[in-house]
Amino acid sequence: MQSTQSTVLRGQALSQRRSTARAGRQGPIRAAVAGEGPMIITQKKELRLLTPKYCESINQTKRRPTRTVEIGPVKVGSEHPIALQTMTTTDTRDVEKTVEQVKRCADAGADIVRITVQGKKEAEACMRIRERLFQDRYDVPLVADIHFQPGVAMMVADAFEKIRINPGNFADGRKTFEVINYDDPQQFGAERDYIREVFSPLVEKCKSLNRAMRIGTNHGSLSARILSYYGDTPRGMVESAFEFADICRDMDYHNFVFSMKASNPLVMVQAYRLLSEEMYTRGWDYPLHLGVTEAGEGEDGRMKSAIGIGALLMDGLGDTIRVSLTEDPEYEIDPCGRLANLGKKAADEGWGIPAFEERRDTHLFTRRVGRLPEKAESDSVDYTPLLHRDGSVFSVVYPADLEQPEQLYRKLGAKLVVGMPFKDIATSDTLLMYQVPGSSNAAGRRALRRLQEVGVHVMVPAEALAADPLPDAVAVMQLAVAASAHRAGGIKLPEGAGRLAVFIDGTETDEDIAALKDMGAVLALLKIAPGVSRVHASRRVFEQLQQQQIDLPVIHHITFADGTCRDDIVLQSGSMVGGLMVDGYGDGLVIECATEEADYLRTTAFGLLQGCRMRNTKTEYVSCPSCGRTLFDLQEVTDQIRQRTGHLPGVSIAVMGCIVNGPGEMADADFGYVGGAPGKIDLYVGKEVVRRGIDNDKACDELIDLIKEHGRWQDPPKEEEGEAVPAAAASA
Repeated sequence: MQSTQSTVLRGQALSQRRSTARAGRQGPIRAAVAGEGPMIITQKKELRLLTPKYCESINQTKRRPTRTVEIGPVKVGSEHPIALQTMTTTDTRDVEKTVEQVKRCADAGADIVRITVQGKKEAEACMRIRERLFQDRYDVPLVADIHFQPGVAMMVADAFEKIRINPGNFADGRKTFEVINYDDPQQFGAERDYIREVFSPLVEKCKSLNRAMRIGTNHGSLSARILSYYGDTPRGMVESAFEFADICRDMDYHNFVFSMKASNPLVMVQAYRLLSEEMYTRGWDYPLHLGVTEAGEGEDGRMKSAIGIGALLMDGLGDTIRVSLTEDPEYEIDPCGRLANLGKKAADEGWGIPAFEERRDTHLFTRRVGRLPEKAESDSVDYTPLLHRDGSVFSVVYPADLEQPEQLYRKLGAKLVVGMPFKDIATSDTLLMYQVPGSSNAAGRRALRRLQEVGVHVMVPAEALAADPLPDAVAVMQLAVAASAHRAGGIKLPEGAGRLAVFIDGTETDEDIAALKDMGAVLALLKIAPGVSRVHASRRVFEQLQQQQIDLPVIHHITFADGTCRDDIVLQSGSMVGGLMVDGYGDGLVIECATEEADYLRTTAFGLLQGCRMRNTKTEYVSCPSCGRTLFDLQEVTDQIRQRTGHLPGVSIAVMGCIVNGPGEMADADFGYVGGAPGKIDLYVGKEVVRRGIDNDKACDELIDLIKEHGRWQDPPKEEEGEAVPAAAASA
């Protein structure tokens, strides 16, 4: 690294930024130049520095110290509880409905409520909303959500305790995708003078009135100038916010928080980490508002929020959060509170492990992909379907489940043909059984054999197989036991077992982990020991695997106590397992809860994989959950579209009630359904509007026509038993 041929490239290499505006289509060196570094480039290879500091500790949850920001009576910062937020869905001009909805949110536990303020009429209504709430003894702070209208922000600052501005459109206007060629970097800097001119009056007013501000960047609404200069990257999100923060600081105004929101949890987590890293570098201590943009409805929305928000909370980041759902806003507070409590518990109890050296890349997403099982001439069955290349889902099955085999097959997501199971797109890849039906239980053994024959393999602890062998099973051993046997001369599999897997509990020695290199195991189940921090212990395991150049597939195994509610299963799985998968750590998962239905645990696991952008088994929906700008009944329309298109795995559809963030957020979707005007819908393909002004009652049909036109349509499966699907095809 001392060689003159070595060069340290940082994001401030201005002369090269212009050529990396679309860094997503370029290699890792280019991305580093665009600010996604640091990276050291040598003649022969690329070496990343140790994990840069973006949180207080990578091996223990410690809340990042931040200053206190006052939002009316609510204080936000590391010395205070994580504040819960939501956003109204009413027309802001309807004072009565908005007031009633704010009350319901406050009664549900919301600390802060955001209200959209599109124009002067809405701003005028805000004063009456604030007065009515005070009259009814509700002092919950209100946040004005501002897009495009600096003048409106000035008006509403007289009424509300906080102003949210979006750097992507506050001064630069409505979203465009025009590429601007900045041949002279000084031209880009000069345009900041205009931002200062437009933004400074609001800063001065907020300072004089002691109003708070959120500088909230949206991945989907970066300005054309930022997109042209930094690309559609987390770095662009951070720099966009810093332009506005620098103005605040120059004016000695510090009562603000940051947010970096995206509909893709991976992008969101990278952006927040980069933001926090830069603040450590600059010595800044501003609080963070966490949230996933347009997360969606039901468990999918909860899962996406958990992956993004939970991953950051486990690192001690986040001072106020919102779980964005396509539901009435008061229903966001319960999952929001559950996530906040999880983060609080982790920080208060200091979840973690002893310090270890880590080289995790927190800037560029690279998935660690384990080696898939291979065929052997001596095999009596094909073990290659044991894992799926895009991420595997395992299911825990008990002997009693085999008493009703057809019901079990359905819970595992299999198709049935004359009572026989066949793998489908969302069938469990492998079963984990702690006990198998005895060899005298012909019906139970037959049910398992039928699953094995179509590629759904069975994993069983080696000691259980030794007591009563199951042909072609995969024997599972604790890594410490297997490593000891391996060093003593070799591992002997139980009779009939065709492959070896291991349990890793996170407490193993480096020597035991190194033994995996030539042990012959086909996968590891990462089942962290009770009382050990899952996130941090798992990071250490993956670091050791990387250092030893071991490409063994790793399946996360998370277990919940009997009676755990479904929201906790979703939110904790997303936070802890999803929080690892956003770093590319893991080849799949198994969620275990003895009192929960197997089909629910399976679909939740598949939902986590899809939320982490790994394996698509259902249509992906991006929706704008709560905004008074919505031009149609979002819930009703989303349900209608879901009923017609819910059978299209791999297709993503954005349902947006208005145009504010539509085009940008739809850059992450294949097709878009957007309210363009009252009673009218615009349809998009990616970022581009392709059909305008469609009547509401015809828009869903035209959306389907558009999907067909682009070759993404398939007819819904028949309700009756379908045709067989070969195991190899289902595992591809």
